[in-house]
Amino acid sequence: MKLLVPIFNRHRQRLFLGLIALLGVDFLQLTIPRFLKKGIDALSQGSAVQGDLLQLGFLICLIGCSAAVLRFCWRWLIIGFSRHLERDLRKKIFNHSMNMDGSFYTKYSTGSIMAHATNDLAAIQMACGMGMVAAIDALVMSIAAIAFMIHIHPGLTLLALLPMPILALATRILSGRLHQRFDRVQEQFSVMTEFVRSSITAIRLLKAYTLEESQSERFANLGREYVKSSIGVAVIQGLLFPIATLVGSSAMLLVLYFGGTLVMREMISMGDFVAFITYLYMLIWPMMAVGWVANLSQRGLTSLRRIDLLLSEKSQISLGAPPVTPDSFSFRLKNLSFSYPQSDRIILHSLNLEIPKGILGVTGPTGSGKSSLCQILARIYPVPDNSLFLGDLDVNTIAPESVQNLVSYVSQEPLLFSSSLRENIAFGNPEADLDQIREAANAAAIDGEIMLLPDGYNSMIGEKGVSLSGGQRGRVSLARALLSNRPILIIDDGLVAVDSSTEQDIIDNITPYLASKTVIWVSQRVKQLARADRVLVLEQGIMRDVGPYEKLLGHNSFVQDINRRQHFQNGYGKNA
Repeated sequence: MKLLVPIFNRHRQRLFLGLIALLGVDFLQLTIPRFLKKGIDALSQGSAVQGDLLQLGFLICLIGCSAAVLRFCWRWLIIGFSRHLERDLRKKIFNHSMNMDGSFYTKYSTGSIMAHATNDLAAIQMACGMGMVAAIDALVMSIAAIAFMIHIHPGLTLLALLPMPILALATRILSGRLHQRFDRVQEQFSVMTEFVRSSITAIRLLKAYTLEESQSERFANLGREYVKSSIGVAVIQGLLFPIATLVGSSAMLLVLYFGGTLVMREMISMGDFVAFITYLYMLIWPMMAVGWVANLSQRGLTSLRRIDLLLSEKSQISLGAPPVTPDSFSFRLKNLSFSYPQSDRIILHSLNLEIPKGILGVTGPTGSGKSSLCQILARIYPVPDNSLFLGDLDVNTIAPESVQNLVSYVSQEPLLFSSSLRENIAFGNPEADLDQIREAANAAAIDGEIMLLPDGYNSMIGEKGVSLSGGQRGRVSLARALLSNRPILIIDDGLVAVDSSTEQDIIDNITPYLASKTVIWVSQRVKQLARADRVLVLEQGIMRDVGPYEKLLGHNSFVQDINRRQHFQNGYGKNA
C-alpha cells in the first residue's frame, strides 16, 4: 500500500469532495422511502389529498435530479482520481525501468514489463475507482438501510438479515481462490505479450525459416492456456454474483411473508411495509456488491503485489551516488572481474588496463568478453568496488549518469526507434539542425543513401529500423554517436555489416571526430584495428595481449590469423 498512499495524499481534496458527493447521493436515496411511506399511509387511511400527493411526487423528482447531479460529481471526482492514479503508477514503472541496470532486464522481459504497465494497472484502476466507490457505497447504504429497517420493526429486520452469514462465508472462501487464479492469469498475459513482441520483432527471421504456421500454433496454445485460466477466474466470479443474489432474494422472500403477516395483523402500516421493502431493496445492492467488490479488490491487490515486486527491484549500480564531473575521461581497470547476474560463469578475469585518450582497439575470438567490456564501460552492468575508475574516481562512488552522459555507444546490434531517420540520428543531440545531422551522416557514409529515399531524412524506418539493411542500421547508429559529440566513444563491432569500400570511407571520414576522445573500438577487421593506437586481445575473458597493432602482428597468433585471412580474402592487410 506504500505505492498508493502518496498518490491518495496528493489527491485527498478531490477524494474528499467525491466522498461528500457519494454520501449525498446515499442520503437522498434513503429519504425517498420516507416520502413513499407518508404517501401510502395517507392513501391507505383515506386522508390523501391530490395536492399533497403532487407535492410528494415533486419532492421525489427533485431528490432524483439532485442525486443525478451528485452522482455525476462523484464519478468525475473519484473515477477521475483512479485515472490519475493509473497514470502516476505507469509513470513510476516507466521511470523505474529507465533507471535499472542490465541485470533487471535479464530478470524481466519486455512483455512482462508491458503487462505490468497495462493489464495490472487496469485492475488497480478498477479497484481504486469503481471498487472503492462500491465498497463505500455498500457500507454506508447497508448501515443506514439496516438502521431504518430496525426503526420500522427490529424483528422483521433480524429475519431479513438471517441469510447474510452465508454470503460472508462464501465470499471469504471464494476470494482466496480468486486471488490465486487471477495471479496465474496475469502471469500468462505477460508471457503472451512477450511472445507477440518477440515474434513481431523477429518477423523477417520467421519468414526466412517459414515458421509462420509453427509460431501461430505456439501462440494459439498460449491463448488456449490463457482462456482456460481466465475461465477459472470467471467460474469464481460466476459463483459470487449468484450467491449474493440468492441471499438477497431469500431475504426478500422472508420479508414478503412475515412482513405481509404483520400488515394484516396491523402491527405495522402499509406505508411502513413498503418503506421496509424499499430499504431491503437498497440492501440487496450492497449484498451483490460484496461479490463484485471482492472480485475487484482481489484483482487489484494481486496486480498491486506484482507491481510492488517489480518496483522493489534495486539497481546494482549506485543510483544514490552524487553526480560528479570526472577530472579526466580515461578509464582504469584494476583487477576487474565480471559475471552476469544469476550466473556463476566468469566473463572477464582480473583485467588490469589503462585506457587513456586515443583509440583502443579490442579484438578476440567470439565469446571472449568484448561486448561485456563495452557494456561495463558504458555503466550498463554493475562492477565491484575499486575495480573500474574514470579519472581518479571509482565509478561506484558517482552517479551512473555522470559516466553515461560522457559516453556515445554504438552497440553490436544497432538500436533504432520507429521514427524518422532525422529523429534517430539526432536522438543524442535533439537541438542539432539538419546541416549538423547531414554532416554526421556523411561521416558515417550514409547521407547519400538517405537522400535517395522519397522523404529523405524524414523517412520513417519502422520498428528497430526494419526498412533498412543491417549495414545501414549500423551507419545510422554510428552517425547518432558522432553527432552526440561526447568525450568517450564506444563502438562495439558497429561496422560489421559494412562492405570493405564503405568501411575505408568511414575510417577516413570519422578521423576528425575522434580527435582528443577516448575511443574503445571493438572489431575483428584489420583496417579498423590498424587505425588504433593500441590493440587489446581478449580470450575467454583474459587479457592475452595489448600493444600497437604492428607489434602484435609480430607475435600474437590471433592477430596474425585474422590478418592472414583478410589479406587473402580481400587483398589487403599489414605485411601483405
